[in-house]
Amino acid sequence: MEFGHIVLAFVIMLSLLLIGMPIAVIMVLLGAVGGVLAFGWPLVESAGSVVWGVANENILTAIPLFILLGELLLRSGIADRMYASLAIWLGRLPGGLLHTNIGCSAMFAATSGSSVATAATIGTVALPALNERNYSKSQALGSLAAGGTLGILIPPSVNLLIYGSLTNTSIGQLFIAGIIPGILLTLLFMLYIGFANFHREADLQETNIPFDAKLRALGGLFPPVLIFFIVMGSIYFGIATPTESAAIGVVVAMGFAWYTGSLNFDFLHRCFMHTAKTTGMVLLIITGAFILNVTLALVGVAQTMTEWVSTLGLSPTGLIFSLIIFYLLLGMFMDVLSMQVLTIPVALPIILAAGIDPIWFGVFVVLMCEVGLITPPVGMNLYVVQGVRTDGGDFKDVMWGALPYAILMLLFTGLLIAFPGIVLWLPGMMLGT
Repeated sequence: MEFGHIVLAFVIMLSLLLIGMPIAVIMVLLGAVGGVLAFGWPLVESAGSVVWGVANENILTAIPLFILLGELLLRSGIADRMYASLAIWLGRLPGGLLHTNIGCSAMFAATSGSSVATAATIGTVALPALNERNYSKSQALGSLAAGGTLGILIPPSVNLLIYGSLTNTSIGQLFIAGIIPGILLTLLFMLYIGFANFHREADLQETNIPFDAKLRALGGLFPPVLIFFIVMGSIYFGIATPTESAAIGVVVAMGFAWYTGSLNFDFLHRCFMHTAKTTGMVLLIITGAFILNVTLALVGVAQTMTEWVSTLGLSPTGLIFSLIIFYLLLGMFMDVLSMQVLTIPVALPIILAAGIDPIWFGVFVVLMCEVGLITPPVGMNLYVVQGVRTDGGDFKDVMWGALPYAILMLLFTGLLIAFPGIVLWLPGMMLGT
């Protein structure tokens, strides 16, 4: 397949996206039309087996389980208590509740795996307190949008899971690889907040709380911390697969919901319905991606792209910097899942030919998608945070507030390029690797 045909197909795909056509429909359409033009109807008729294979992929069972885990924590009120607990401990720092936004987002991300859910949940909980205490609109909203991006990096991450299923890479190693980068990025966000608010007085509502009251407040952090260690510990020590660990996490979360008195039929109905809707959307996109990928593989797109990149004479570092620019541009027009399913099947053979570790590349792709979540005009988290605010303020508040965090993410990406061991050390220590 010629390089010009690949560019034409990509332009058509992007044009269909811009006019509002669903990404799953676009991928199925291009896969079917391309297959007919290249090989005739037999290729299209074989699509049924592809759909059946995707639907029976065992590892994808973890997607609805992790989504359900986040729903249980959200609707049982655990997120509210977690925010109140962190506010007591972090309110004295320069920036006060802005640190709580980041810390609570990181903890909720460590159990839900979804950036949109993290931004919406923490935003709903935090905005009333932030408005009451007259925090800067741009700083408050920007910290919520940026904190939500941690949801697709800190494991368990639905997006890392999808990357693993598309590339046949160990989900367990990907999850473990995201831990240290996720923690460091959280600390980097908080360090920035501290410097930006160095002259702001500590939040007086949190400074005079007795120490024994602070210790009691730690109980609000117990459920998410326990669930995180159960899920990730069982994966790290080889006790359970990601799917099995997700199921264990759901059972533990139901136990906490029962303990708080939230567990009833209406509670479960709302959790299951929202999980089913979200899972259906995700799996439909993944199915469309697999149909398109069959056509791409048979017409030799990956081989053509690999040969073209090799003619450029780029070093592995130069290739990664080129991909950073590519993902930044793509993130302005596409959502995270669309970027993943459209680019990973083509990019993976190229980075493997360049000698780049697929585990490291998985974290890199997710980090680039994080930047896309807060990059206008289609930064999903920007619109989510704007949607949960109640003052009807200007969208520019969210956009300008999130911009410093996007810059920090790019600087952090440079750190991962310079020191890949930040990503690869912990999965290399796993049992059985």
